[in-house]
Amino acid sequence: MKSTRLPIPELTRAATAFAALGSEHRLAILRRLVRAGQTGLPIGQLGEDVGVSGSVLTHHVRQLVSAGLVEQRRDGRRILCSIVHPEVEALSHFLIAECCADHGGHTSPDKPDG
Repeated sequence: MKSTRLPIPELTRAATAFAALGSEHRLAILRRLVRAGQTGLPIGQLGEDVGVSGSVLTHHVRQLVSAGLVEQRRDGRRILCSIVHPEVEALSHFLIAECCADHGGHTSPDKPDG
């Protein structure tokens, strides 16, 4: 079995992101923000939608921001949260990049059988 070594920064970034997602609340927050798209959600609405509020919500969002998966920005008096799409996409790609490599790779709609 041939192993492809990942660059340390890529491996570290993925490990940091997965560690941040190691909480049911944080995973729910990220999934809700993925559904919201690029416009994001006001933090109060986000908390209502996932059933977390106050300092607990702040703590979880801060962890996701620290991992580079979520960003916050001001919109007047509101604080909007949204995913950092390139980072979430990179994390997804990290998971499937070597899918089935030991068996000749995988077939996707973009990659015909050959």
